[in-house]
This record gives sequence, C-alpha cells and structure tokens, in this order.
Amino acid sequence: MDDHSLSFRLLAIIFPIFGIVAAGYVYGRKHKPEMAVANRLNMDVFVPALVFAAMAGKSFDLTAYAPLALGGFIVLAACGLLAWPISRLIGIQPKTLVPPMLFNNSGNIGLPLAVLAWGENALSAAVILFMVENTLHFSFGARLLDPHARLLTLWRVPVVAAAIAGLLVAIFKLPIWQPLVIAIKMLGDVSVPLLLFSLGVRMTDVSFRDWKVPVGAAVLRPLAGMAIAYGVIRLLGLQGRDAAMLLVFGALPPAVLNFLFAERYKQEPQRVASIVLIGNLAALVFLPLALVLVL
Repeated sequence: MDDHSLSFRLLAIIFPIFGIVAAGYVYGRKHKPEMAVANRLNMDVFVPALVFAAMAGKSFDLTAYAPLALGGFIVLAACGLLAWPISRLIGIQPKTLVPPMLFNNSGNIGLPLAVLAWGENALSAAVILFMVENTLHFSFGARLLDPHARLLTLWRVPVVAAAIAGLLVAIFKLPIWQPLVIAIKMLGDVSVPLLLFSLGVRMTDVSFRDWKVPVGAAVLRPLAGMAIAYGVIRLLGLQGRDAAMLLVFGALPPAVLNFLFAERYKQEPQRVASIVLIGNLAALVFLPLALVLVL
C-alpha cells in the first residue's frame, strides 16, 4: 500500500469517529443539552445490547482469545503502575492521574476503530479488549476511588451481565429467536454513535486553564501504551490482527468514564475532564501513528 492510499485509509477510519464527536461538541455549545439520561440509557441498555450481540453472535473459542485478553490486561496494568510514581513526582493525587492513564477509550473509540480498520469480523476481539478494560474499570477503578466499593456485586453491572450472558450463549450454542436477535442488535447499533456524540457534548464543559498535566498525560499515555504493547506482543507471541489490535489498543486515549467516575466520587473532576479531553484530541495524532505501524 503506497503512502497516498494509506493516508486515505487512515482518514476514512478516523473521520467518522471524530466527525461525530465534533457534531456533539457543536450541538453542545449551541444547545447545552442534559446528557445524563442518555448516558445512563447507553450504559444500562445500548452498550450491553452491543456487547451481548457481538459475543452471542460468535462461536467463541475462549482459549483463542485468552492471549489477547491477557495482553490487554497487562498493557492497562502497566500503564497504571507507571502513572503512580509519576503522579507523586509531579505533586498531584494518584487517584486523579492513575485512572485516566490506566483506563482507555476502548468503547467510544476502540470499538468503531476496530470495525473500520479490520472489518466486522474484528468486533469480537475488540469486545474482548473492551470487556477487559470495562470489567477492570468497574472493579478496581471503583475500588480505587471508593475503598468501600463492593466487588461481589460486579455481576450486576449491565455491561458485565451482558458479557456473561453473551459468552454463555456462544459457548453452549443456545438458540435465540431471530427477531429477538435483530431487536437486540438494533439497540446495540445505537450505542457507538451516542457514545461519540456524548463525548463531544461533554467536551464543552472542560477548562483549558490547567493544561500542563493534561498535555503531558496526552503524550505519555499513548507512547507508553504502544511501547508496553510492543513488549507484550513479543512476550506473548501475538501475531497478525491480534498483535495489530493490541498495539492500537495501547495507543487509545483515556476513557470518558474516567470523568464520570471522578464526578461521582468528587475526585478533581475538572482536572480529570481536562486530561480526558486533551488526551482524546491528541488521539488525532497518535491513533494514525499506531495505524501506520500496523496497516
């Protein structure tokens, strides 16, 4: 593939994602919509439907996905461990910096990016990485910000429950009425555009006054993530699409949920929002770089 065609392919992958984010930002600046209900519906209904449809619709060989899932976990954990001493060094609370460095945007950006880059067949692998990140976020992430959070109730989280149900359907090949499958898939199709649009709306509330830490995190997170992912690929012997997806996974910016968690637990939400915003804007540079390395 020559440089000209590669540039067009990168543009075709990136533009739909950030185009929807930009639409949300423009609409949010003009109308100031209240997105709380939409975000709750997305996390409670639409994203779980997407996850269930993606997992139940495939014949899962868990052993085949195990190295990729392990690789994703190691990349996330290593990025979080790296952020802990850095936060101490620069004088900010670890609970402010560690979550955005640890939990990446595997839902808002990771899922559509995987489909646009590698096709619909890549969705199952992308969902596996998303579930590793999301399960870790709702367990360790919640416990990090709230020492009293109960991990035994994790299965009640709709996304986690949907993943468990989807895996059971796939593993045991349980039959599902086809019209029900179509209905669930239609609900799931709502999730990604709404996630991206909501991200754009959320960006209208962020202040750029505290820019040094967010800019530093926006550069460090994807570079460290890709370097760690490269080492994990070599360590686990990943090849082909799995290796490519893990490298791009390492380059993903901070998850929007980091801001929602910080807001919920009163953990410097404005600073976390700045880190999330600038990190996602920096993805315009680092995601094409990651894709150039793997396509």
